[in-house]
Amino acid sequence: MEPFFPDVAFIVPCYNEASIIADKVKNTLALKYPQEKIKLYFITDGSDDGTDKEVSKFETVTLLHLPERSGKAAAINRAMQHIHSEIVCFSDANTHLPEDALINMMKHYALANVGAVSGEKRVFKKDKDNASASGEGFYWKYESTLKKLDAAYYSLVGAAGELISFRPALFTPLEEDSILDDFMISMRIAAKGFKVVYEPDAFAMETASASVKEELKRKVRICAGGWQSMKRLFFLISPFKNFKLFYLYYSHRVLRWSLVPLLLVLLIPLNIALLGTGIVYTLFFCGQALFYLAAFLGHILANKNIRFKPLFIPYYFYIMNYAVFAGFLKFMKGKQSAAWDRAKRASAEIAP
Repeated sequence: MEPFFPDVAFIVPCYNEASIIADKVKNTLALKYPQEKIKLYFITDGSDDGTDKEVSKFETVTLLHLPERSGKAAAINRAMQHIHSEIVCFSDANTHLPEDALINMMKHYALANVGAVSGEKRVFKKDKDNASASGEGFYWKYESTLKKLDAAYYSLVGAAGELISFRPALFTPLEEDSILDDFMISMRIAAKGFKVVYEPDAFAMETASASVKEELKRKVRICAGGWQSMKRLFFLISPFKNFKLFYLYYSHRVLRWSLVPLLLVLLIPLNIALLGTGIVYTLFFCGQALFYLAAFLGHILANKNIRFKPLFIPYYFYIMNYAVFAGFLKFMKGKQSAAWDRAKRASAEIAP
C-alpha cells in the first residue's frame, strides 16, 4: 500500500515509569513520521516516583498529569478530550518501537472502512530465557498467527494494547472500571461495522515477565477482564448483525476465556472412563498424561531455575488455563482492580 500521512496524536499512558520513561520518549521521538503531522502526549496520572518530572524535560511532549490515580481507562477518557487529530495511537511505556512503526500503521487508514489498526506484540528473546519468557514468546508467536488469519478472513478481534491506533470519531468512552481497555476499544469499533487491521510490521517489543508468578498475575488480570468484556459485549456482537465478526469473536475469544479450559478439565475423567474401549482412547490418555507430566516437570525446573525450554511451553499452557479459572473467581467477587499493578519485567538490551 502507498504511504498515507494523517494527523496523529501519539499517546503513552504511564504509571511510575521514571526509570524507563526517558528511553520511551527518545524512542518515540525517533519515529519516522512528518513532524508537523504528529503530536506527542504522555499521561502520568497518579505517578509519585517523578515520572511526570522526567517527561517534562522534553519540550516537544505534552504532559497530562493528575496527582490522583483513577486507572488507565479514566486516563484514556481524559486524554481523548484533548485530541483533535484524524488518528490516535496508544503505546505502552515499557515497549520499544521500530522507527517505521507509525508509517506502517497509518497507510491502512487510506481505506474508509478501516476503523483501527493494531501492531504486533513481540517478546525480547535472550539466549537463556526463563520459563515465563520461553512460554510467553512461544504464545505470542502462536497468537500472532491467529491474528493474521483473523484479519485475512475479516477483522482482528482484540488489538494489542502495546500498540493500537484508531479513529477518534469511533471511540466510545470507557467505563472507568474497564480492565481490558484496548480490547473493548477495538471490539466496539468492529461492532460498528469497521475493520480492525493487523499490521505485523508495526511491532512493539517488550521483555517477558520476570517470573512465572509475575506472568500469572498478569494473566489472571487479563482473564478477569475477559469475563468483564464478554458481559459488556454480549448484546453488542450478534450473528444477525455481523456473522463474520460474531464467528471470530466467539471462536477466538469467548471459547478461550470460558468453555475450552473447562473442557480440558472434563476431558481427563471422561478419557479415564473410556479406557479399555479402544486403542485411540488409550493413546489419547497417554498423550494427556505425558503433557501434564511435562508441565509438572517444567514447574519443578522453573522453581530450581533450571532452563529447559521444551518443558516450559506445556507449563506455560497450564498456567494460562489455570488463570482463566482464577480470573473468573476474581471477576465474580469483583476483586480485580482496573488500576494496573504492573508485572515485574526481565531486563533486556534494547537494540534499534
